[in-house]
Amino acid sequence: MKLTKQQKIESSKALAEKLKAAPHLFFTEFQGMKFVELDELRMQLKPLKCRYAVVKNSLIRYALKNAGVDGIDPKMLKGPVGLIVADNDDPVSPAKVLAQLAKKYPQLKIRAGYVSQKWMTPADCNTLSKLPSKQELMGKVVGLVYTLVSQSVGIVQAPTRDAVLVVKALENKLKESGAAAA
Repeated sequence: MKLTKQQKIESSKALAEKLKAAPHLFFTEFQGMKFVELDELRMQLKPLKCRYAVVKNSLIRYALKNAGVDGIDPKMLKGPVGLIVADNDDPVSPAKVLAQLAKKYPQLKIRAGYVSQKWMTPADCNTLSKLPSKQELMGKVVGLVYTLVSQSVGIVQAPTRDAVLVVKALENKLKESGAAAA
C-alpha cells in the first residue's frame, strides 16, 4: 500500500518529533540481514530504551531537516538505512550493542552516529563502543568513594585502637610482674 503525500508529511513530522526528543541517533546498514537477526538487534536495544526501525531515506532526510539536525552527509542516505533512536542519556550502550552484533553479523555496519548534537563517523562510533557505560562508571565511582571512606574510618580509629592496645599491654606487663613478685 502506497502512502499518500499527506501521510508521508505526517509521518515525517512524527519522526521529526521523535528525533528532536532523542539525545542520540545511530544510522546503520543492514542489507543482507535476516529478520531473526534484526529482531535480535531490536531485543538487545529494547532494555536500553532504544528503538530500531527501517525508515525510507526521504522521510529521514525531511525529519532531520524538521528536527533541526544539520550537516548530514548525503552519502549516508544512499541505500537502505536502519535508524536507532536512543531515548536514554547513555550513548555507549547502544554503540556497544551495535559493535557486538556487527562482529556477529558482518552485514550490519554503522554508517554514522549523531551523539549529543555532534556527527560521528563509523570509526568514532566504534571508539565510543569501547568506553565503559554510564552504569559501569558509576559503579567504579561508588567503589572508589567506599574505599576512601573505609580507609578514612580506619585512619581515624587507629589512635584509639593503638591506645587500647598500649593499655592492654601495660596491664599484661603489670600482671606478669605482679605474678613474678608473688
